[in-house]
Amino acid sequence: MTTTECPWMVPVPAGSYTMGSPSSEAGRDADERQRRVTIAGPFAVGVHEVTFAEWDACVAAGSCRHRPADGGWGRGLQPVIDVSWNDAQAYLAWLSARTGRAYRLPTEAEWEYVARAGTATPYHTGAAISTDQANYDGRRYRGRPIAAGSLARNAFGLYDVHGNVAELVADCYDGESGAACTRRVVRGGSWGSRPELVRSASRSWCAPTLRNLHNGFRVALTLAP
Repeated sequence: MTTTECPWMVPVPAGSYTMGSPSSEAGRDADERQRRVTIAGPFAVGVHEVTFAEWDACVAAGSCRHRPADGGWGRGLQPVIDVSWNDAQAYLAWLSARTGRAYRLPTEAEWEYVARAGTATPYHTGAAISTDQANYDGRRYRGRPIAAGSLARNAFGLYDVHGNVAELVADCYDGESGAACTRRVVRGGSWGSRPELVRSASRSWCAPTLRNLHNGFRVALTLAP
């Protein structure tokens, strides 16, 4: 797959990195255990979170039954919110059937890999981040999400891995299995998060049925080696 074939996704090479955070990292939580992770094969990931325009196309096709609220902030290029992990599966099934490709959520390890984009610092911007670089802390952008792609990309070409909307990923939270998963991992923090909660290693979770105005998602796709 090339960016010409699918301009809203970027291919990501296989590789290894250190997932999690060192004990010295400010804001670190106990569930950010460091370990070496290998991403065995190439994959593609959305350059930004799924937007309302993309979600509403699924609704119009009759495949997504939930029409999420937009919080009064508008639709179109705004990242979709008010969707659950289960809702995201309906969107992915529709997109897969429509394109003939097996779209999915990124795994947690893939998400952190692309968020870091080759860095080992708390943020892909380095040891610190500002509200010129990411939408967090609810200050600069009046406590709301902003249109996808409004701020600068990271080195892998992705927007908003820090802040804007928190992102649902494929994995169950620690210690749970796919067969009995009551908590799904959420990464990236949202526009209302403190800066330490939008670090590359920061983790959270929610029930797979939870809908709120902070969570969204981006899509991934396994590529042939």
